[in-house]
Amino acid sequence: MDPDEEVEFDLSPFAIVYKSGRVQRSGLTSRKSPGTDATTGVTSKDVVIDAGTGLAARLFLPKSVPESQKLPVLVYFHGGAYVAESAFSARYTSYVNALVAAARVVAVSVEYRLAPEHPLPAGYDDAWATLCWTAANCGSAGLEPWLTHHGDPTRIIVAGNSSGGNMAHNVVMRAGKEGLRGGARVEGMVLLHPLFLGKAPVPSEGTDSTATAERNWRFVCAGNYGLDHPLSNPLVMPPEEWAVLGCRRALVTAAELDPSRDRARMYVEALRGSAWGGEEAVLYETEGEGHMYYFSKAARSNSVVPEKAAKEMAIVVSFIKRVTCTSPSDCNIRSTL
Repeated sequence: MDPDEEVEFDLSPFAIVYKSGRVQRSGLTSRKSPGTDATTGVTSKDVVIDAGTGLAARLFLPKSVPESQKLPVLVYFHGGAYVAESAFSARYTSYVNALVAAARVVAVSVEYRLAPEHPLPAGYDDAWATLCWTAANCGSAGLEPWLTHHGDPTRIIVAGNSSGGNMAHNVVMRAGKEGLRGGARVEGMVLLHPLFLGKAPVPSEGTDSTATAERNWRFVCAGNYGLDHPLSNPLVMPPEEWAVLGCRRALVTAAELDPSRDRARMYVEALRGSAWGGEEAVLYETEGEGHMYYFSKAARSNSVVPEKAAKEMAIVVSFIKRVTCTSPSDCNIRSTL
């Protein structure tokens, strides 16, 4: 058989790796060019953060920002099981664009390195490098004008969905351990249907999930970590270790039919019962839907899904606004949580 057609590893629907080393990925053929969105007026552009590693990002700036106005900064990590998707895809460009327009933030959507060519911790290292780059460029000596002119380093939100939610958690843990320069800080963390794993299955995963989870996790990290390593399973951390989580507030979203649902619930419970000194850990759950339902074409065919997706978006936007408010009028925003 042709090695370019013989399957070495199948991680469908995200990626298929062939014997030749060729990787067929989802989400890369739908690349959307940056520019100004005709509906929201949000403008985007692409930047290179580290030419040596290929680390890049898509930046977003909301419409009609006064020259001297400082805005909260959203650092966003896309999903895709660590092997697929892109910050430059139409799906993630549209999603982050909508968040930027509604929440009035400057956003940095991260194009991190993917496995298997770059197994974890490469993606985690890229996540940390981007957060540090973002914080540095929000200062007066920054070289990226959108961040230098409009980014407030004291109002950073770190967010991500699925595997990107896992990355968001881990980069905020690292921020708490190592700190950010120049007084920068992460005010809030948003984990959207986060992908956490573990050797002991939880009810929403079913009893046959462990072997598949371990197989896939070993593939994306090249065997560098076990399934119960804190990078994969933060629930193994004792309560005192949560104290370093470097944010003040956290929002975790889940979906009733998502196999990852119970781990999201347990994450919030563990955070609330730990030595973390934050002010708020919120769980929001959507009934009757599955993992990242608002990205699923099949789910979107159901007329109820747009309404549910809009509500989840409103929850995220409300959280961001409350966490980053700087004036009494801003802080009086009615919470949807």
